[in-house]
Amino acid sequence: MAAHISRCRTWNRVQRFGTAAYRKYSSGGGYPNISLSSPLPGIPKPVFASVDGQEKYETRITTLENGLKVASQNKFGQFCTVGILVNSGSRHEAKYPSGIAHFLEKLAFSSTAQYGSKDEILLTLEKHGGICDCQTSRDTTMYAVSAEVKGLDTVVSLLADAVLQPRLLDEEMEMTRMAIRFELEDLNLRPDPEPLLTEMIHAAAYRGNTVGLPRFCPPHNVDKIDKAVLHGYLSGYYRPERMVLAGVGVEHERLVAYARRYLLGVRPVWADVTPVAVDRSVAQYTGGIVKMEKDMSDVSLGPTPIPELTHIMIGLETCSFLEDDFIPLAVLNMMMGGGGSFSAGGPGKGMFTRLYLNVLNRHHWMYNATSYHHSYEDSGLLCIHASADPRQVREMVEIITREFIQMAGTAGEMELERAKTQLKSMLMMNLEARPVIFEDVGRQVLSTGKRKLPHELCALISEVKADDIKRVTAKMLRSKPAVAALGDLTELPSYEHIQAALSSKDGRLPRTYRLFR
Repeated sequence: MAAHISRCRTWNRVQRFGTAAYRKYSSGGGYPNISLSSPLPGIPKPVFASVDGQEKYETRITTLENGLKVASQNKFGQFCTVGILVNSGSRHEAKYPSGIAHFLEKLAFSSTAQYGSKDEILLTLEKHGGICDCQTSRDTTMYAVSAEVKGLDTVVSLLADAVLQPRLLDEEMEMTRMAIRFELEDLNLRPDPEPLLTEMIHAAAYRGNTVGLPRFCPPHNVDKIDKAVLHGYLSGYYRPERMVLAGVGVEHERLVAYARRYLLGVRPVWADVTPVAVDRSVAQYTGGIVKMEKDMSDVSLGPTPIPELTHIMIGLETCSFLEDDFIPLAVLNMMMGGGGSFSAGGPGKGMFTRLYLNVLNRHHWMYNATSYHHSYEDSGLLCIHASADPRQVREMVEIITREFIQMAGTAGEMELERAKTQLKSMLMMNLEARPVIFEDVGRQVLSTGKRKLPHELCALISEVKADDIKRVTAKMLRSKPAVAALGDLTELPSYEHIQAALSSKDGRLPRTYRLFR
């Protein structure tokens, strides 16, 4: 019986594919011998996408009657990322207690006029496979939701409610105060000093103004910020003309229609508060030093504790991201590169950058040397962070000042090309992710009213020459240094000596002589 069934199956295959297409195997089985390049019988002909080398979807921007901008970038997929970006951050808090942006970040997506609690919001998003998040920086506040495209109506409605109709209940304010106190405590205890040093270098570079104002709420302001203070701030800064509704993976017409429905003519909860004039101060670079003496010996206890380190960050003023020099400075930052002394290697990981070749490879006692570039709409800051044993702080500072001076030399052709290729590679790789595209679209439209596409940025990067690097470095070295120092600072050179080293030809610190050690 089994043999009969097997013969029937074989005959069916022969009838279906032809005698030549049927191949007998030693195991007794058979397999149709059809070429993979030939279409299978009985299957519809596939339709393939055509590629023309150009951007398939350009960023589309519409400005509503109330001044709110709607920007979208279509992208294949069943999920989208949509959010509201507000031109508001810690730099705008000169007339208010510092820490409002930090409070608003923690209070985001709490109870609103439409939703009774944060749990209700999360349950609503869950129906569309969605998540929500809020992030604040020195100049931007960003509310974002990622969810299925089918739930776009619900997403825009929820975003509008979260931004314009928060209840700010007493119990939510108290929970936020607890969360902020915990975060401030954690900031001082964590082994990674990067967030704290970034705060300190901004405070030193822009003393008491704009981007130099604290991003984290100072402990003495935690109890000062209440609902009335928040409403006063929101009435001035959360206005339609200071907002962008950005979406990635959505149709522009649908996004505009929902924006009109939920964000046009809506009365916010702070509508009765008299708005205070918006702070339009331009960042004033001052330079200076901020020091924090701290015992770092017990930062990381355990089987393999991190040794006691002193952390130094030295920065110089650069330009805003709106200026043409921003691209050469981004290439220079990539050329400097750096990282930790235990980073995994390979050319793609930055092992050929200057801070690896000239610093970490030559000075085994240095634990870290990394370059950072912070850029804003009216100023910028390029800085180098270095870590070493407290006894070798003076030598470490001199190594960093020498690296700053050597930036003014002519960059090698291979070094420059490698840095440009690495920058383009990083740009394109980051823009593969939908949330990153969303942030790029939102931030560019918020600051300039338009968006430069990736291929335009790559073209600008390709045009950077060695002379451009030399020019922007010479301009940067004319500014006063900003210095942040954390840890045991017994061997730290004076600010005047660091400034003198950065004004010299070789970057060396002035010699000091001690009678007793």
